[in-house]
Amino acid sequence: MDIKAYIDSGILELYVAGALSEAENQEVYALMQQYPEILQEVLEIESAIVKLTGNVSKSNTIKSLEIIKRTLAFKVKDDTKVISLSKPKYNWITYTGWAASIILTLGLIWTANQNNQLKSTIQTVETQKSQLEIEIEYAKTDLDKAKTLISVLRDENITQIPLEGQGDFASSYAKVYWDKDAKRIFLDVDGLPEPPQGTVYQVWSLTLNPLTPVSLGTLDQFTTDENKIFEINNPNQSEAFGITLEPAGGSQSPTMEKLYTLGVAAAS
Repeated sequence: MDIKAYIDSGILELYVAGALSEAENQEVYALMQQYPEILQEVLEIESAIVKLTGNVSKSNTIKSLEIIKRTLAFKVKDDTKVISLSKPKYNWITYTGWAASIILTLGLIWTANQNNQLKSTIQTVETQKSQLEIEIEYAKTDLDKAKTLISVLRDENITQIPLEGQGDFASSYAKVYWDKDAKRIFLDVDGLPEPPQGTVYQVWSLTLNPLTPVSLGTLDQFTTDENKIFEINNPNQSEAFGITLEPAGGSQSPTMEKLYTLGVAAAS
């Protein structure tokens, strides 16, 4: 048997591409067991196809096609994109085998691209699902807050204290809803302007005689909170409430020159 002629015939490329009949496949398989040269050629063809499909990006797909063309002895002119045919390395039967290999290669590239697109779609869906779950959780939280506020507004035992604008900030206003049993206040600051950059509003509980301020914290989320209503713990026996503008991070004692609002609780 002329092994070289058999290899050059292109039938091995068709075998790798799966383009032979069952009988032909069995014949090639038997010859592979009998002749190491044929087995080695089949392994090399399979290895070449694996290399061609190793990278499945669009740019590398084009590169793979160029490699295939060069393997078939085409000359690729990058500047004019004109393909000219030089002296072929194989006979027409060999081209038939390579054509089958090319079809298999492009099929593998297409399948890999489709898999990558599917993975990308799944990742996008998962991301959107996570975002939706977060939005639903926020909505539930907002609903719970709304229910709490409604119950506070309707509770006759809640003390309401208006905080009026002071001095240069006479147009400012706020309101405290004091739940003494729960030791908390709900502070409505919709009547305050946006604080300048680098500053923050600070809330104070006051006793009047002697005047003693106790900080209830800073309104760090003032700008981002749409409702401008804040729930604040207040375990103090407050007689009044005030809001000052302080440097970012707050102050140990209120800056009276920046006292925006003040309100006195009615004696009980």
